[in-house]
Amino acid sequence: MSDGEREANPAPAPAGDGRAPAVVPVVEAAGIVKRFGPTVALNGVRITINPGETHALVGRNGAGKSTLVSVLTGLHAPDEGTVTFGGEPAPRLSDRDAWRQRVACVYQKSTIIPTLSVAENLFLNRHHHGPSRLISWGGVRRRAQELLSTWSVDVDPQTLAGELDVEQRQFVEIARALSFGARFIILDEPTAQLDAAAINRLFDRIRDLQRQGVTFLFISHHLQEVYEICDMVTVFRDARHIVTAPVADLPRAELVAAMTGEAAAGLRQERSTTLDRSTAPALSVNALGSDDTYTGVTFQVGAGEIVGLAGAAASGRTEVAETVVGLRAAATGNLEIAGRRPRPGSVPAALTAGAGFVPQDRHHQGFVPDMSIADNATLSVPKRIGKNGFLSRARRDRLAGGMIENLAIKTPGPDLPVSSLSGGNQQKVVMARALANDPRLLVLINPTAGVDVRSKEFLLGKVEETAESGTGVLIASDELDDLRMCDRILVMFQGRVTTEIARGWHDHDLVAAMEGVDLNA
Repeated sequence: MSDGEREANPAPAPAGDGRAPAVVPVVEAAGIVKRFGPTVALNGVRITINPGETHALVGRNGAGKSTLVSVLTGLHAPDEGTVTFGGEPAPRLSDRDAWRQRVACVYQKSTIIPTLSVAENLFLNRHHHGPSRLISWGGVRRRAQELLSTWSVDVDPQTLAGELDVEQRQFVEIARALSFGARFIILDEPTAQLDAAAINRLFDRIRDLQRQGVTFLFISHHLQEVYEICDMVTVFRDARHIVTAPVADLPRAELVAAMTGEAAAGLRQERSTTLDRSTAPALSVNALGSDDTYTGVTFQVGAGEIVGLAGAAASGRTEVAETVVGLRAAATGNLEIAGRRPRPGSVPAALTAGAGFVPQDRHHQGFVPDMSIADNATLSVPKRIGKNGFLSRARRDRLAGGMIENLAIKTPGPDLPVSSLSGGNQQKVVMARALANDPRLLVLINPTAGVDVRSKEFLLGKVEETAESGTGVLIASDELDDLRMCDRILVMFQGRVTTEIARGWHDHDLVAAMEGVDLNA
């Protein structure tokens, strides 16, 4: 199937020729281009959503889904292209009331104000006023109850929004959107925090609202949900439109192939593994569980082995990796690093046991921006650069100088603040700190996020070099390039390890497992 080969929205028949009247799309975006500086976030994409359907928008991270949502909701104007609602041009960006009447988005992160009641959230800045022009709270509550009853939302309007569960908050947000008159609702990863029973109830509500004339754009990483609830699907890849088709006409293997592209058939390059089985595993995880993010996670990472922990954003992969290095404490189970069992929930204990760590967000977790390269790179090894509570600047600079050379950090000297470096060099400083204590286990979360191609290749090469020296490596990521060097990959889905994939994998097989899709179904 070539790009754009399967297009399922043929031109409507003109009215008056004896055929059914043309269907006017609820929303249509055509030729949308959006740039942020040198980055092209959308490159001529299109989407047409017809009345009463639930239309899925899928694609890997960076495909352009979030940017399209910002255009369809009036948060950003496209640099090129057009957006129409019901055949009419989109309102001016400044006319927020007009946008609210046409479209609403229920985001994964709730916009409900927890300290206000449900009624107050529903009619914020639209309160009912009595004859004296004072707010009539009784009137507000009555209107809220009428609205909730109309759309079958079983929530007490006087309840504080902070007391609602995730499912109830979503239903309240949908009701609020409908109260403005919008009949087109974007659901952005609506099932990410719901259990199976709540997902079924959400899907029942979507079907019920469809029957009442509400149209949905459904964005999800879970492809099996697309086949369960959606009528149409559009795939974006690398900021471009790839295909639009009826869900029933697009086999799962073809959908995954559309998301991954030509590389779907490519095998990763083999690497020679130096696995030292005479020593304790670099990491042993046994029946690890958290109350709300993962359960029953068991695996090992051998000395000199690179293991990938793959999965979508809400799979639990990041939380497991953070538990290993002490940023979180598990509710059940235990783990050992190089044969030592660190105190749960203690980063210093994990480092002492032999862990090195590259966190997910370097800006908030990886470095102190106003501190020097030397200080940042040696934060984890104070005993190597001083004693009795006093640090030796000379020792610090010698150690940092070796790291700067080893990791090819571009800087005039070790005293330069990290904030002055490029993103790729900042990430190298974070990697330097992780390697400073000669770890037995190196844990990395999305290690190449936001760095240029050359820095990415260098960093991944350094990871491979570290493994060849006998260090076990755990890479938690959903980026395929981060995972290609792995000797094996453990795939997490909805908090559980569901699949183990050996070296020699195809991209489309890994993506399908991460999305919870059985290609043999």
